[in-house]
Amino acid sequence: MTKALIFDSGTLINLSMNGLLDIIPALKKNYTFNFIITSAVKKEIIDRPLGIQRFELGALRVQSLFQSGVLQLPQEIGLDETSINEETRELMDIANHYLQINGKWVSIVSEAEISCLAVSDLLSKREVETLIAIDERTTRMLCEDPQSLEKIMSEKIHQHVKMIAHDFNIFKKYRFIRSSELVYVAYKKGFIPLQGKNVLEALLYGTV
Repeated sequence: MTKALIFDSGTLINLSMNGLLDIIPALKKNYTFNFIITSAVKKEIIDRPLGIQRFELGALRVQSLFQSGVLQLPQEIGLDETSINEETRELMDIANHYLQINGKWVSIVSEAEISCLAVSDLLSKREVETLIAIDERTTRMLCEDPQSLEKIMSEKIHQHVKMIAHDFNIFKKYRFIRSSELVYVAYKKGFIPLQGKNVLEALLYGTV
């Protein structure tokens, strides 16, 4: 294995809600990537929703990709769950000690999305090229534009948030792809069975 695409929960939910999960097996057949979901992501999008009727159908759709081997757990490619959990905790501890409100730390990331970064780290140590499929804005900003977090979080929660830490180098190394970008690739490859001049525009608008 030389390349891996790691899926966060939000990306799979986005594709599922827009009826576009079928692009995932199509993309896998045409690229030399292993498609990975972490245990934390699996819990969010399959295990928990299967017990809630409102979300069961979406969970079953994603589960079918997992059961068919299109999506794999990191353990199936040789990663240890203990190492993933340790790396996840370390990254969460760093990220959740950047911002404060009235002297109290603000949690800005969750386990599922940070577990994707942890798996990326562990695979990179094995010289595996990784790409993380994630739509979650805060995590992307933490890695791509951390200086803007203070302003964005203040606007989001309607309170003044203060940036305390300023060393963001640990988060600069990750590479991301969004749902809309995956859909664009699928469209260009002919994996979208829709016709019409407005199809691409509708796809991008629906998944942005």
